[in-house]
Amino acid sequence: MVKIGMMIGNRYEILEKIGTGGMSDVYKAKCHKLNRFVAIKVLKQEFAENENFVSKFIIEAQAAAGLMHPNIVNVYDVGEENGIHYIVMELIEGITLKKYIEKKSRLSYKEAVSIAIQVSLGIEAAHNNNIIHRDIKPQNIIISKDGKVKVTDFGIAKAASSNTITSNVMGSVHYTSPEQARGGYSDAKSDIYSLGITMFEMVTGRVPFNGDTTVAIAIKHIQEELPYPSEFAPDIPVAVESIILKCCQKSPDRRYQNMGELVKDLKQALITPDEDFVIIGDPNMDAGTRPVTEREIMQVRNGADPYSDGGRNYPGDREDYVDEEYDDQQGYSEQNGGMSKLEKITAVIAVIVGIIILVIIIVLGKQLLDYILPQKNGEGSSAKKGLTSPIITEESTESVQLETQTREVVYREMPKVEGLSEDEAGRKITALGMIVSKKYVESDVVREWDVISADVEPGSMIEVGSTVTLTVSSGVEGVLVPDVTGYWEADATSMLSQAGFSVYKVNEYSDLEEGMVFNQNPASTGNGKAPKGSAVTIYVSKGKENVMKKVPSLVGNEQTAGTLIAIESGLNIGSITKVFDDKYPAGIICYQSYSAGVYVDEGTSIDIRVSLGEKHSYQCNTAIEAPNAAEAPDYRSGTEVRLKLVTDTGDVLLDTKTTSFPYSLNYKNVDSPGGILTVTYTVTMPGETSTDPTTDETVVGASSTVEKSFTRRIDFTEE
Repeated sequence: MVKIGMMIGNRYEILEKIGTGGMSDVYKAKCHKLNRFVAIKVLKQEFAENENFVSKFIIEAQAAAGLMHPNIVNVYDVGEENGIHYIVMELIEGITLKKYIEKKSRLSYKEAVSIAIQVSLGIEAAHNNNIIHRDIKPQNIIISKDGKVKVTDFGIAKAASSNTITSNVMGSVHYTSPEQARGGYSDAKSDIYSLGITMFEMVTGRVPFNGDTTVAIAIKHIQEELPYPSEFAPDIPVAVESIILKCCQKSPDRRYQNMGELVKDLKQALITPDEDFVIIGDPNMDAGTRPVTEREIMQVRNGADPYSDGGRNYPGDREDYVDEEYDDQQGYSEQNGGMSKLEKITAVIAVIVGIIILVIIIVLGKQLLDYILPQKNGEGSSAKKGLTSPIITEESTESVQLETQTREVVYREMPKVEGLSEDEAGRKITALGMIVSKKYVESDVVREWDVISADVEPGSMIEVGSTVTLTVSSGVEGVLVPDVTGYWEADATSMLSQAGFSVYKVNEYSDLEEGMVFNQNPASTGNGKAPKGSAVTIYVSKGKENVMKKVPSLVGNEQTAGTLIAIESGLNIGSITKVFDDKYPAGIICYQSYSAGVYVDEGTSIDIRVSLGEKHSYQCNTAIEAPNAAEAPDYRSGTEVRLKLVTDTGDVLLDTKTTSFPYSLNYKNVDSPGGILTVTYTVTMPGETSTDPTTDETVVGASSTVEKSFTRRIDFTEE
């Protein structure tokens, strides 16, 4: 049982309980090794004896431990001690998005879009690591005190070994996708749906579907169309509404296909919110065939556009409009022995198709010759010449379109490595361009140093550069792998060497001090063991990388939205000064200390000024009346009172004491339209009465004074 003050893992001191969930409790703790505060999620005692719950708890840690991103709550460590299963995570001081929405009723579209961008970037990082969250909701999104947005709780996430996964696990029903509600197929586009529902709640202050039971809500996700957000938030721009509707399409093929596409549209929505640029495709019509009506045939014969009439465009389906009647003979030249216009168009299309086929044959033939000729001349394979042959190679490629460039993504077939030695399997995989990670388990069946399994199935296609994790036998008597993360390089090397391991070092940038170990492979997972003499890779910090960031334009944004934009760009907000400005309305950023477009170090603080609106002059000519019974029931006339008047802009107009009322005020050229008057006075409280047990006499204790106060709003008159 976890108690306040106890030490876990010989380094984490439990300080206080800060939260609880369905199967775990969360505590604030101090890591004495790195001298920092962390959050520790501990599996509840009633579930610790259940293997299924423990397995799910470990899967959560393993899924999240490999993710390092500014918009994801980082997982530092995982372990087990005396039956206590725990995960050590980054401690975030802030509130959940759910509470933030409840606090503000609903968010402005700029604030909602800025939050959605950061959430999307975090989820995109998980998707790039083949991890699907499956439980995106405002409760699992945290906004820190400095405005940073982070995704947390990969409670039902599961690493995917292919592009899609099938699971019957369903997240919170208000945010679940239709395919999750059916209990079947789900992939990255399920997270996109849930994020769309979250955006709906941000801009409207409510969820789109409600019901008496979870089943009723799930059925609505499957059957009912999403209501338009503008029904509940009429001021929402068309671009933001269209993005939400596209995210929440019933068919996954009609949604955004990845988070990158969504982020691109979200950023565009901040620039042109009133432009309807979002395209929702119809997968049933893409490259599909549909019947042509007689009216359309007659229009083609007459050389007319079947979707227009005399310059008038008709949106929608072809049968959604009424046109004038056409003469069946119009447009023909058959009486002169010629072809109709339809036949001419058909002939032209046939010629164009023939030319395209001929070009393809020529290109493929040239590539084949480029491969065969060097082989005959002894010049080596096409791979050595830097060529790619789609006929010979076992690779499959696809072109991935980025914002400004195209990169080639190469896939290769995963070989069978079970039963091979650790070194042989590693050479096979690295030769294909993959990265090898290893973990060791004790086995009395598989020989020491031989591969038991891989996390990628043999024969499946895997992207070059991906990581393949091998499970290797440590024999029947493996050696416990020490946890050296957080130690200096020399100490870590000594610990591993004394345990019988060889050490391989990799230097990389990290948030830790230069020379400290921030990761290791294989990792120490409580009771994980490896063969004596095997190599352990330690990742030694080179310190923080000096990354340059482009300063975004903050001027013209609301203060909150501007703060989120700066943080998303890797920068911070420094001092905030409120000033009068004739150009920008109140609450809008009117100045930033670094010009938009320049490059500065990551984490640089930008000072901003926030407009108070156009400056006006006011005068305060009023008399302050004595406290009344409703305001101060225990006030007595003649009591000394302190009067302090602070304007809406923070200026102190009055700070004095008086015993007589009314008290006159006369101020001119005041910048603020009003202020708050604080009235403070003291009350004498009689001493407590008691009875002396010896003499039976009544004894009155000494009196005391108590300071009390109340406030009044005073509005000024514009000059």
